[in-house]
Amino acid sequence: MESAIPPHLKTDRSRHRRVPDDYSPPYPSFVARHKPTVTRVVMAYFGLQYRGEPPAAVASALGEIARRFTGANGPSHWDRAQYVDQAGFSNVVSVAYWDDVAKFDAWFGPAREAWTGDGATGIGRYIEVLRPSVARYETLFSSLGRAEGVAVIADGMSGAVQEHAYWGGMRDRIALSQTDEMAPGGKPALVRDGGRLRVNAHANLCLIRSGQDWSDTDAAERKLYLEEVEPVLREGMEFLRDEGLGIGCYANRYMRVLGADGTPTEKSYGQSWWKSLAALERWAESHPTHVKIFGAAMKYLSTLGPAAKLRLYHEVTVAAADEQFFEYRDCHPATGMLAGVEAVAAV
Repeated sequence: MESAIPPHLKTDRSRHRRVPDDYSPPYPSFVARHKPTVTRVVMAYFGLQYRGEPPAAVASALGEIARRFTGANGPSHWDRAQYVDQAGFSNVVSVAYWDDVAKFDAWFGPAREAWTGDGATGIGRYIEVLRPSVARYETLFSSLGRAEGVAVIADGMSGAVQEHAYWGGMRDRIALSQTDEMAPGGKPALVRDGGRLRVNAHANLCLIRSGQDWSDTDAAERKLYLEEVEPVLREGMEFLRDEGLGIGCYANRYMRVLGADGTPTEKSYGQSWWKSLAALERWAESHPTHVKIFGAAMKYLSTLGPAAKLRLYHEVTVAAADEQFFEYRDCHPATGMLAGVEAVAAV
């Protein structure tokens, strides 16, 4: 059995794991493995926001960013999803991943200007970017064979890893946790740049993308997931969307992944910004909404056992202050990290 932390990121621990060295998880899970030469990745979210039927500017902007993604220095992988936020606005989010920061930097300037510059009017637009070192994030997959998110740009997947199926495994899979508490520092602040609003967040801001893929399930399993698990998951996601700020969740998006033709697929994911990894851990371990999600998932998996075809994954990042970029234009005040800035309504 492997450690989730690859050998080249191992160091002498000053902080203990939550389990003993001889811990054996009850079922297998796997993590993405980058080449040791990859020291940093980029996760870039480009969002559009509108109310009601999509105006023509939406299709134009989505086509434009897709062309930029496939152009020079574009990402190694990108995907697209949609959701309706707490203010009733539709959002379409295109998420792109790089493992070469120099390529991203060469690509980003013109793309940013086209997305949130003075010519970008008529609909809300936002850019949310993390560029974490590989020691600052972790992934987890319930099965092999289909990578998602940042794992698509990895070199491959691990064998079965030890650090999972217990509270605290998420932290233990992050290499920096060997020596660092990753406590948050400071609070989000707003900077106005013409029509743009930028948010300078704070040290050790946490991002999670946690996904479900039921496309391989047969009719009986799909019915069980959609009737017994998904409604409970949605309830928890909507709690975080509407009331999460009080427990340290700045923003939550429960999104349906879109296919290449723009139609919804049988994949979804929750994506949320948290004040800290500790705040995310507290919700996961003890909040009634997540306890209910966990209970529904365990009942589902115990019913189906190894025959379950539902695929689950997540990626969790704890970013340094200088690894973050948040920019919004013509968005409502509760969009993304704007929700965490107390002064935004008075600017």
